[in-house]
Amino acid sequence: MKVYPLWHISHQNEGGPDDETIHLDDEGVFVDEQDGDDVKLLGIYSSEAVAEERMRRARLLPGFADEPDCFQIGEYDLDEDHWTEGFVRVSV
Repeated sequence: MKVYPLWHISHQNEGGPDDETIHLDDEGVFVDEQDGDDVKLLGIYSSEAVAEERMRRARLLPGFADEPDCFQIGEYDLDEDHWTEGFVRVSV
C-alpha cells in the first residue's frame, strides 16, 4: 500500500547571488535546514490526486501563498519494514 506525504518548505536561506532566497533548484524544491528552512508535514494522503488537491487549497492560505511552488509530494510504501529496531511487542 502506498501513501503520499505532502510537505511544505518555508525558506529562510540566503544562499543565492546577492543573498536572495533560493526556492527551487535543478532538482525541484530546494531545502537547507542548516540555513533555517522549515519543513512542515501537511498530511499523509491515500492517493497522489488527493495530495495534489490539498496542495492546491493550501496554496491559497496565508503562510503558504508566499511560497506556492515550495510543496513536495512524496511516495511511501507502507508494506516495507522500515522500522526494524527500537520497537518491542508487549503482550496484554
